[in-house]
Amino acid sequence: MEYTDITYEVLGPVVRICHNRPQQANAESENLLAEIDHALDRAKRDDDVRVLILGGVGKHFSAGHDLVEGMEKRGKFTPEQSWLWESEYYLGNAMRIHDFPKPTVAQVQGACVAGGFMVANMCDLMVASDDAFFSDPVVHSLAAASVETLVHPWVMGMRKAKEFLFTGQRLSAAEAKEWGMVNHVVPRADLEAFTLKLAQHIALAPPIGIRMMKRSLNRAADIMGFRNSIMAHFDTHTLSTETAEHHRLRNAGMDKSLAKAKEVRGA
Repeated sequence: MEYTDITYEVLGPVVRICHNRPQQANAESENLLAEIDHALDRAKRDDDVRVLILGGVGKHFSAGHDLVEGMEKRGKFTPEQSWLWESEYYLGNAMRIHDFPKPTVAQVQGACVAGGFMVANMCDLMVASDDAFFSDPVVHSLAAASVETLVHPWVMGMRKAKEFLFTGQRLSAAEAKEWGMVNHVVPRADLEAFTLKLAQHIALAPPIGIRMMKRSLNRAADIMGFRNSIMAHFDTHTLSTETAEHHRLRNAGMDKSLAKAKEVRGA
């Protein structure tokens, strides 16, 4: 398969998949998410691939869901249509990253916002450049209960997740590391090399042993309620995007939200 919205690089035992819509700040279109899913399945089936890096081409990791495409294609969806579509593309894509059987490392620079935050944080580890920033402002901007996959309390703790989501604040890479969400912060110029070196080191581990280790760690999270909480939130999120409050804000503020999205793309 030839990809148009992602890149797929095989670097010895490591495969690097990158969002590749830099002119749109790597906003996640339907096609981009479908290509990531295809690439995940391809890498899963390749026994020579031991570690996966998920990154972004250009200034930003991802400015989040493609709001422009979303309004054009799905702006008049019924609640049932939205639930089915988001189950497959947003929730489904995120869980397929989480469930990928081999270790995954997010390589993050620039904006990692909303849907981009969700995707990056479904990876096992995260390396961020010193210019990276994280945000999920949709409670304030659209009265939506965060994005479709509420991974936030699992990667930064409940108290910090509440502060982050209640305020819609922007989090720097250094703050994200302090909060426990990011493993390493490195200069922008060193991001690719550092992340690849980390992935190559992980790839030295026996492949079945490390897959079983990841399986056990993911099961531990599930025993603590990870998967159930993710699924429960998705239905709450869907309901929150069908409230009268949401529709009032969306109708009044979508132009502003789109303008912000375009601003991030140009940043």
